[in-house]
Amino acid sequence: MPTKDLITEAIAMPPGERALIVDSLLKSPNPAESEIETKWAGVAQLRLKELKSGSTKAPSGEDVLDTIMKRLQQ
Repeated sequence: MPTKDLITEAIAMPPGERALIVDSLLKSPNPAESEIETKWAGVAQLRLKELKSGSTKAPSGEDVLDTIMKRLQQ
């Protein structure tokens, strides 16, 4: 199948399926190291638990963007 046709077909898919394709393609040149991914998943789960429990607060989107802009201006 020509690449252009493949892209057209993929764009027509539901967002969830497109996300799965994108994720798979991004991982394909650099196979994941399962030990590292497992550790990152543990960190992500811990941070989500902290957010849900209220023991920590996420910064606002505005604060995050301000921080990024300040770093880019340096």
